[in-house]
Amino acid sequence: MRGWKASRKSTATWPPLFTLFEGQDPLGDIEALWDRVYEKTLHNGRRGILIHALSGIDIALWDLRGKAAGKSVAAVLGTPQRDRVRAYTTLVRIGSTADAVKRVIDAGLKHNTKAIKLCSDAAWRHDRKLVELLCRTAREHVGRDITIMLDAYGVWKSADEVEPHWGLFQDIGLEWLEAPLPMDDLEGYARLSGRGIPITGGDMGLTTRFEFKDMAERGGVEILQPDPTYVGGLTEFRRVAALAKAMNKRIIPHGYKSNVLLATNLAFLSQHWTEEWLEYSIADSPLRWEMTHEKLPIGSDGRVAVPQGPGLGVTLDEAAIAKYRVD
Repeated sequence: MRGWKASRKSTATWPPLFTLFEGQDPLGDIEALWDRVYEKTLHNGRRGILIHALSGIDIALWDLRGKAAGKSVAAVLGTPQRDRVRAYTTLVRIGSTADAVKRVIDAGLKHNTKAIKLCSDAAWRHDRKLVELLCRTAREHVGRDITIMLDAYGVWKSADEVEPHWGLFQDIGLEWLEAPLPMDDLEGYARLSGRGIPITGGDMGLTTRFEFKDMAERGGVEILQPDPTYVGGLTEFRRVAALAKAMNKRIIPHGYKSNVLLATNLAFLSQHWTEEWLEYSIADSPLRWEMTHEKLPIGSDGRVAVPQGPGLGVTLDEAAIAKYRVD
């Protein structure tokens, strides 16, 4: 919110959200405040940028609550179960040749990861031989000691397009198949789920527990993947987690932006009822690496240490904020 200025031009969108927080106790009932803001902004649009903005404010409130209590956000959310979380690196733009995918994988392995997530591109939809070449090359290159996930990013447009690859995915031992279809194709997700390779859903923009309930019930996915920065912050993330637990589903946070999001996901995973994976982006974006003073590296054990300071345990780098802020 810092740096925001009211103007006549902006009064139709942003001020109604921000002014709903004015005069409220930042250390009060965060869930009640979230519900109030969500209900009051329904006419502005229940999805998209409004939920993104609410998510950011909500995460800041949890950080503030932890700092005020002298506790980590993990301790405020629940009882910390672990101080290190296993991580996987997300590998994008893996290329279209065996040599290219090997180079990208080697760059990821330099971060001490014991797990990698390959990401598809548009050419995968109509080129079955390319998919097989890259996936088999990846498995042969890393051996069987490295865990492999695959993020299809909705590249296939129907379950019929995915099924010819199923034997390949079984052979290379995918940990999970992420977003194989567009998020709205719940019938397609239901066809692919429950067949031995866990299917994930939600990372490509689902917001609030209402959408995740549909993905879990009608789509049948085994893993829910909300992103705290657009599901509605930690408040709504916790509600999706409660939904997942009640439905016997796994929940693994999506995270691909900055160390603020990384610290948020670490806080949740630290107190999560079971050990799960932390997504670790190695994107070359300066916002990924420069936003905080803390670097949060993957250790030699393939895990990331959970920040133990008050709140999220990270501090913003003011020079980076000033460098990249747009007023």
